[in-house]
Amino acid sequence: MSKSTTGPAIETSGLVKTFGETRAVDGIDLVVPAGSVYGVLGPNGAGKTTAVKLLATLLRPDGGEARVFGHDVLREADAVRSRVSLTGQYASVDEDLTGTENLVLLGRLLGHRKPAARERAAQLLEAFGLTDAASRQVKNYSGGMRRRIDIAASILNTPDLLFLDEPTTGLDPRSRNQVWDIVRAVVAQGTTVLLTTQYLDEADQLASRIAVIDHGKVIAEGTKGELKASVGAGAIHLRLRDAAQRPEAEKVLLRTLDAQVQTDPDPVALTARIGAGTVAGAWAADRTETAAADLGAADQAARALSELTAAGITVDSFSLGQPSLDEVFLALTDHPATVKEEASA
Repeated sequence: MSKSTTGPAIETSGLVKTFGETRAVDGIDLVVPAGSVYGVLGPNGAGKTTAVKLLATLLRPDGGEARVFGHDVLREADAVRSRVSLTGQYASVDEDLTGTENLVLLGRLLGHRKPAARERAAQLLEAFGLTDAASRQVKNYSGGMRRRIDIAASILNTPDLLFLDEPTTGLDPRSRNQVWDIVRAVVAQGTTVLLTTQYLDEADQLASRIAVIDHGKVIAEGTKGELKASVGAGAIHLRLRDAAQRPEAEKVLLRTLDAQVQTDPDPVALTARIGAGTVAGAWAADRTETAAADLGAADQAARALSELTAAGITVDSFSLGQPSLDEVFLALTDHPATVKEEASA
């Protein structure tokens, strides 16, 4: 397939999908640039999977518009399907067939002659580290191997746009890293990837831009740095020499920084978020504003250390870091990214 395009990979405007009285997708506006990983982050039930199904032409929208490489998902569904591929949350290959048999079968269905299908299957099995398991039934594969064979099946014909819907759910850390490497390799070949995930570190590792979705709405969008800047310039992490001094240290930080102070499980540790700003609209801040916020955070940290020293409190270790995506999500939604999934979304 051709990777040439003069516009974004995906554009949506007011996209809506309802199931009864539930608005699983509630007016989503997105612009996904071509040639990168675009992360859609949100808890289970946020509407991520429904949005993917709308864009992949598996569901009809109830309102709004969506285009994939300029093609309307309703009026030009065949054109959209010719340029996209989807790997869902669950393996879609036949578990009673071997890895090779699955890929050859799908290759034949996609129009490859049998020798070409076998050659392509062998290439993908080798690229995904599955050659030794090629003759085994997929039902005997590990979870990580199943995800790899599923992604391999999705790129038998290299798509212009690959939807990956929570591709690492339930995988161990080693398997997750293998899938991440595959995603990076696919993008390096020119494919755009829309990645939905509830794992904040996954979005942090892979995505160049991220949309945060909750209750069917986009509540923030931007680069990782912009999203992190939206909840404050950073956080001070302190370790005290004497655990008995922690209550007094907490009072000093509250007075000095006028910011939230968290007492960590470690009895000598404290964390204070600093430089907190307004979340709404902050993802549009430019680099100059972010740099200014970082400078302000450093000044606040220095003042806090000075006040702690003046109070006779000994600090053994100190660090100043950016907020994590976990803190971003909590600040934006007031709940963690692991809420119970709604069946409709």
